[in-house]
Amino acid sequence: VQLVESGGGLVQAGGSLRLSCAASVDRYSSFSRYVIAWFRQAPGKEREFVSAISRSNSPYYADSVKGRFTISRNNAKNTVYLQMNGLKSDDTAVYYCAADRQVIVSSYFSPASYAYWGQGTQVTVSS
Repeated sequence: VQLVESGGGLVQAGGSLRLSCAASVDRYSSFSRYVIAWFRQAPGKEREFVSAISRSNSPYYADSVKGRFTISRNNAKNTVYLQMNGLKSDDTAVYYCAADRQVIVSSYFSPASYAYWGQGTQVTVSS
């Protein structure tokens, strides 16, 4: 599986961005069988969970983004989106998408649960 993030950029506090994670899967697999998650990493900090979407389209969010971010997936396009509204300076980080077929709900929040990662996209929120 190859993952490519896009949609990052510079935005003022209170603004919005939509990140995309486009996946390439082999002919023997199906994108719909993957759990897709977004993580972020700010300079000097550990990578932290942001959001995940299950195989059955159930969304999960970190408390810090709940009510501001929305995750969705389009299996026909092999793409997951992260709509980010009400951005704050604390949201500044490199955002990564991750994928795995085996991860269980209790492990959605752990980076170690995901076998496949994108290269990341920078999100910078100016105050």
